[in-house]
Amino acid sequence: MHIEPEVVDSAKIGLSYVTASVAIIAVAKASAKNIKMNSPLTFLVKSAITTLLVFTFFQILPHYSVGVSEVHFIMGSTLFLLFGLAPASTGLALGLLIQGLFFSQIDLPQYGMNITTLLVPLMALSYVANKVIPTNTPYTKLKYAQVLKLSLVFQAGIVSWVTFWAIYGQGFAVENILSILSFGGAYMLVVLIEPLVDLGVLAMAKFATGRFNKNEFFEKRLYNAAKA
Repeated sequence: MHIEPEVVDSAKIGLSYVTASVAIIAVAKASAKNIKMNSPLTFLVKSAITTLLVFTFFQILPHYSVGVSEVHFIMGSTLFLLFGLAPASTGLALGLLIQGLFFSQIDLPQYGMNITTLLVPLMALSYVANKVIPTNTPYTKLKYAQVLKLSLVFQAGIVSWVTFWAIYGQGFAVENILSILSFGGAYMLVVLIEPLVDLGVLAMAKFATGRFNKNEFFEKRLYNAAKA
């Protein structure tokens, strides 16, 4: 989902600062709510963990340039299920920033686009999770179909935003459309793999229920029903 540098030129890139600012404000509000419900230390620890994980996903796991962007195993739904919306969002924003600052400075001008492309789909995933997961169901009891829906929402959101930025920057030229299609097709690999990763992680969490079900550094819904 790293937008290639030439896709949106400097004359148009200002829009990404606006969309990123809106997304970051939403994350700040979610973070404030999370801190109020838990504690600043809990939020900081979870955010530090997610930041480290995101950096690992982006920098170490295999990733490939395809068409207008790059295909990454972002594990957004995994982070959401384990740590919640606010820490996962913070980790995505900071992990991507650290990678750009120290390892991929060429991506820094596209940071606003990349952050928008990650955070808005994660918020959509959170909304859908509240709709499709019954309040009496801990995340450790999710079925494949439920996890697949979450992953599809997140990945479809990423592909949609990449498509938007590509068309915004390059228009409807045939070459651009083909590049978008090649990227979207390659992302199907992620859609196939990430739900299986989610189920595997949830299975391990369920196996370790006695050890971790009261650990405040995991999302409360991981082991508990939602509060009415």
